[in-house]
Amino acid sequence: MSLQTRVSYINRYREIAIAISKSGFGYIIEELGLDKVISLPKRLLIRQKDDEVQELTYAERIRLFIESMGTTFIKLGQIASTRGDLLPPELIKELEKLQSHVPSFPSDKVKTIIEDALGAPMDEIFMIFDEDPVGSASIGQVHRAMLLSGEDVAVKVQRPNIEKTVRTDLEILRHLATLAESNLEWARNYQVTDMIDEFSTALINELDYTIEARNMERISKTHKHDSRVIIPSIHWDYTTKEVLMMDFIKGTPINQFDKLDALNIDRSKVADTLAKSIFKQIFEDGYFHGDPHPGNVSVLNDGSLVFLDFGMVGRLTSDLKNNFGSLLISLMKKDASGVVKSIVKMGVVPADVSMKKLNREAEIMRDKYYDVPLSQLNFSDAVNDLFGIANKYKIKLPQDFTILAKTLLTLEGVVSKLDPDFSIMDVAEPFGKALLLERYNPKNLIDFQVDELQQIGTELRDVTSNVHQFSKGLKNSNLPIEIDVKGRSQFSKHLDRVINRLSFSIVLLAFSIIMVGLIVGSAILGEGSIIFRIPIIEIAAIFAMGMFIWLLWSIVKSGRF
Repeated sequence: MSLQTRVSYINRYREIAIAISKSGFGYIIEELGLDKVISLPKRLLIRQKDDEVQELTYAERIRLFIESMGTTFIKLGQIASTRGDLLPPELIKELEKLQSHVPSFPSDKVKTIIEDALGAPMDEIFMIFDEDPVGSASIGQVHRAMLLSGEDVAVKVQRPNIEKTVRTDLEILRHLATLAESNLEWARNYQVTDMIDEFSTALINELDYTIEARNMERISKTHKHDSRVIIPSIHWDYTTKEVLMMDFIKGTPINQFDKLDALNIDRSKVADTLAKSIFKQIFEDGYFHGDPHPGNVSVLNDGSLVFLDFGMVGRLTSDLKNNFGSLLISLMKKDASGVVKSIVKMGVVPADVSMKKLNREAEIMRDKYYDVPLSQLNFSDAVNDLFGIANKYKIKLPQDFTILAKTLLTLEGVVSKLDPDFSIMDVAEPFGKALLLERYNPKNLIDFQVDELQQIGTELRDVTSNVHQFSKGLKNSNLPIEIDVKGRSQFSKHLDRVINRLSFSIVLLAFSIIMVGLIVGSAILGEGSIIFRIPIIEIAAIFAMGMFIWLLWSIVKSGRF
């Protein structure tokens, strides 16, 4: 690290330390020992006597500190606001208020960044380029332009040196988090280093506009047959890490209700389209817009929707999607134990958590919503209650699930203002049922069992390999080990019995689940599964029964059961 870089780091440390002190948290700097490292005068660490600061809650002071520190801290705070499972609700509420109050940067710097990124002068790319940005944010700003081909485009340009600034701040924050965990119990309890690492990954991804462009294209494919949902097309020839170019589409922000009413746009239909589009992204592709707030969704004159800003997206693996479906179904059925099972499957549960107490918490939650009709269920309250339980018992949920929850909370807030009588749970219900139907589809159950058996086979091969390596190691070590081989035959027979019983149990379980899947799948469909006049369920059942009887006979015949 050069001397100049070292000096800039120390100066940034001092800025952070002074801002922490001004927010009334100067004692933390002393507890970390940071005041000695950066030679900070004692007077700067004295707790502020400012009445205005003293009257604020700790959460309000944290928010003001974050806002004073600029882009990196604001973006991390916005990402942290999705982690209701890790942070207390009063802090989440304040972090949700974070706004980027940043001025636009000069047009000459915009020009330099574009020309350096695209490798051509502006007049060889654009016929018209509006130097006044149509929008400005912490990482970049957007300009309207017209290509030489006559196409109307939006050009998103990254702020000068933003990546260097962000990476410097992230390194400093990582160091502070490590110091905090070494010295402060609350920092260890909240695992602040892991939190900083997780949030940093999300923020670094937002600094690469090609990632955002790919996000847009993937979600666009989800809606390729839906004319009511539009994602602007990417101009890849003019898109790099620092510059993102897409079609310019002019719409009305979804929260400008007077304009929507003046255009005779049915707000209830807009709410329905928005909710269905988000649930379609979640359940069908498992890849969804992570921040559908009013600034990122606009409405065209025909009532169709335009999604913008795909810097934050959520991704659901197959397992996470299934667990979320189980959670959704359990909420609909008001099944307390099902809710707990879904949370436990999704999260990292501390070993000392009392499952009895956890189930009791879920039962209290169930009783709270027991008599509430599905259409009147407040999804925000239910999710916040879930996060409260996770936070209380230190259950760490996957980041993508918390992004999902935050997305649905934002969605409910938007649609409730479009139409106060609209319920996203009514929209969610058929998606949940479809997921349940898919789960109990016989083919999926059989595929699942095949995967499980392959996994068991892999693990058995690993055991064999490990035993081989162990025996080889013993042989090479020349250790004087004596082995009593008396009763070797009896041991071999006993081992055969154990393996046969294990095989029998596995096949019995697979057979049972497949049969249940065949029956339940048929029941859900309400009709028999027939292809080319062949009763598939009956044929599959006979085939499965035949395999079961054959294996059972082989095991019994061996006399080692």
